[in-house]
Amino acid sequence: MVAQRLVEALRARDGAGAWRISVFAEEPRKPYDRVALTSYFSARDAEELTLGDPALWDDPLVTLHRDCAVTDVDRETRTVTDRLGRVHAYDELVLATGSNAFVPPIPGSDLPGVFVYRTIDDVAALRGWVEEKRRSATTEGGWERPVRGAVIGGGLLGLEAAGALRALGAQATVIQFGTHLMDAQIDLGGGEALKRLINGMGIAVRCDTGTKEMKVSRRTGHVGRLDFADGGRLDVDVVVVATGVRPRDELARAAGLEVGARGGAVVDLACRTADEHVWAVGEVACIEGRCIGLVAPGYAMAEVVADRLLGGEATFPGADTATKLKLQGVDVASFGDAFARTEGAMELVWADPVAGVYKKLVLSDDARTLLGGVFVGDATPYASLRPMVGSELPGDPGAFLLPEGSGGGAPSLELPDDAAVCSCNNVSAGTIRDAVTEHGCTDLAGVKACTKAGTSCGSCLPLVKKITTTELERAGVEVSNALCEHFELSRAQLFDAVRIAELHTFSEIIARFGRSVVDETGATVDPGRGCDICKPVVASILASLGNGHILDGEQATLQDTNDHVMANMQKDGTYSVVPRIPGGEITPDGLLVIGQVAKDFGLYTKITGGQRIDMFGARIEQLPHIWRRLVEHGFESGHAYGKSLRTVKSCVGSTWCRFGVQDSVGMAVELELRYRGLRSPHKIKLGVSGCARECAEARGKDVGVIATDKGWNVYVGGNGGFTPRHAQLLAEDLTSEELVRTIDRFLMYYVRTADRLQRTAAWVEDFEGGLDAIRAVVLEDSLGIGADLDAAMARHVGDYEDEWRAVLEDPEKLRRFGSFVNAPAEPDPDLAYVTERGQIRPATAAERAAALEAAGLAGADPVPAGPVVIAGSTLEVRR
Repeated sequence: MVAQRLVEALRARDGAGAWRISVFAEEPRKPYDRVALTSYFSARDAEELTLGDPALWDDPLVTLHRDCAVTDVDRETRTVTDRLGRVHAYDELVLATGSNAFVPPIPGSDLPGVFVYRTIDDVAALRGWVEEKRRSATTEGGWERPVRGAVIGGGLLGLEAAGALRALGAQATVIQFGTHLMDAQIDLGGGEALKRLINGMGIAVRCDTGTKEMKVSRRTGHVGRLDFADGGRLDVDVVVVATGVRPRDELARAAGLEVGARGGAVVDLACRTADEHVWAVGEVACIEGRCIGLVAPGYAMAEVVADRLLGGEATFPGADTATKLKLQGVDVASFGDAFARTEGAMELVWADPVAGVYKKLVLSDDARTLLGGVFVGDATPYASLRPMVGSELPGDPGAFLLPEGSGGGAPSLELPDDAAVCSCNNVSAGTIRDAVTEHGCTDLAGVKACTKAGTSCGSCLPLVKKITTTELERAGVEVSNALCEHFELSRAQLFDAVRIAELHTFSEIIARFGRSVVDETGATVDPGRGCDICKPVVASILASLGNGHILDGEQATLQDTNDHVMANMQKDGTYSVVPRIPGGEITPDGLLVIGQVAKDFGLYTKITGGQRIDMFGARIEQLPHIWRRLVEHGFESGHAYGKSLRTVKSCVGSTWCRFGVQDSVGMAVELELRYRGLRSPHKIKLGVSGCARECAEARGKDVGVIATDKGWNVYVGGNGGFTPRHAQLLAEDLTSEELVRTIDRFLMYYVRTADRLQRTAAWVEDFEGGLDAIRAVVLEDSLGIGADLDAAMARHVGDYEDEWRAVLEDPEKLRRFGSFVNAPAEPDPDLAYVTERGQIRPATAAERAAALEAAGLAGADPVPAGPVVIAGSTLEVRR
């Protein structure tokens, strides 16, 4: 990770191209994100962990040698030798070899079934082992038992490994030699609170326990038992050793460079070794007497070396050792002097053992300057307080520890411009403020793109968003989540409120969650009627929650113009009729039916971009008659009028195409029939391509599916329109069942949390944590709502009914479809058409005027019944 950052920083600054860079990697992959290594258990796609812009490695001044470790360094000749025996010269050499997982000298640690947790290959091997054990884990009686796992080491990595074992369906027990979990980051009180949280996840914990030996199972020949120093024992099928790391300093040692007492190449604050042409960065560097096993200090070292190579004078700014546990359902963070080692330091603690919350601030002896802190169970203050280390806190420090709603509340923090907000990318609060005031960024996505803040681990995003919002408000830009003047809630908040309160009408919803409106005279106005913003939103929410037909009762008054008559209004006041054609697949008989209907009603026909047939020019009183004919022949509403699923476009796939590897038409039909009628914040389009040639243009859709030899890749967040976006890879090589479940959860989560009229592309960009956070929810069930999302989609599928069929069966609804209240069957006399290319189109104003003049009725209205020939075109008025 640090090597990648160094190359990225050097190329970004070296405009003259003074340096040609060669990177030698031991692994067969491009540099990837080890911080997010646990996500590989669910995503199973190494490419998704790749760091930075892939184009970096296509730079002509950068060469990446993969699977090509350096085996020897000759400082006198300034050359390195790779594993293939090739010799490469250098002007400057940077060691960025990182660390190895440390395995204590425990007998049996080399047995099959014992793993470390350091690389993608380690994680892949562990996953494969557990999955194989799950398939074969049966007792002699023939019934299945769970796979028994143990993790030796209760630090950050050990707890992540235990969480990964649980996610794989195995039992997990954490064995910690020290007095409490994460003893390098948090104190005993925090460790006890953390233990209760970990136990609540179904993970057992044994502290003050040393492992004496790993015993082989005579039945399997693999690891089968752990024997402890206190005489205890634990039967196991798999063991993960996560007891720390050791710097990979063997090259430095062999080259005669000085190493630290606990390893690592000794460097000065410029990250240079005693050899002026050799540098070291990251976990292999021993700087200020220690090696630092965190990515943020490594990134800082990379920036220092890049600056120095270009003639700068940068020095290492010191290590930000703040840590935050990335484990589903567990909130833990520590920063600064968490153990109060500073002379005279005071500890301010607030604990709620019942809720599993422990909070501590470490302060100077006058209780004013923040020195550090520990948060377990609720790390909400972490993002705001961490940059304040060394600064004076405003007001009562205890207020930062009290839960919301307890009175008082935490004082407002104003971070100084030089406070580090994003330690991964060295972004200060001032840089974020400048992005708003100097560079015109108006939202979180813009600030991220401008500054890179929050684009690595993402833990700083809440603070980045807070600073951005504050700066926008100072600039006079109103920042509000309120839906409209009638609701203080955002759409997502209102969706959850309606769902939880089980409300079914707009009147109930606005009475419960609406707010009174004050007019310009100061009088309070009844908000009961709502507005053209909140009414369609409530209509969409109720439809998404399966509240019956959109034209039932009060719901009918909430609908937009198109939804009100279930057809798209055109420029001349007529409507289009779009029957659903799943996947673009239609029989010749179906084509004949559509053709005959269009012919009988004189409609203009066009094949749409979504692979179906649109019929234009239908008058409102004709809509039921047209749809009766279509419904009788098996067609149903295509929902072209609604904020809902539109189409699922497909190529012919393996059915006909010689390049197709999967049945894309069959999958497209299945998906369209599954999601038809699904109401959402905006329209949704899907595409399914049968191979990588991508004929269905799936990556331009909200959800795109592309077939592979192994299954299906699914992409999300694409769209055309004013700002086209390519969809991004969400998951790879899924089975058909996995694909459907993944799309189910993605769409339902979007429906629940997106803003009003927000397409999936904008939703993904604005979502806190971006696609990675959405992926965690959808694939890893990080919020524990997967079953809820599955059930919601199952309800939608089970409750689906064709909206037009329901209208045709309800005389009350049919009364809505009339031209005039007093003459519902009479056509609109103002409709006039010109025949062009064998079909009709609406007449222009000039053509209408010419028709009146030709009939000797200039200035009259409506146009007299035609047809009238005007300059070679036929204008016809239809009665």
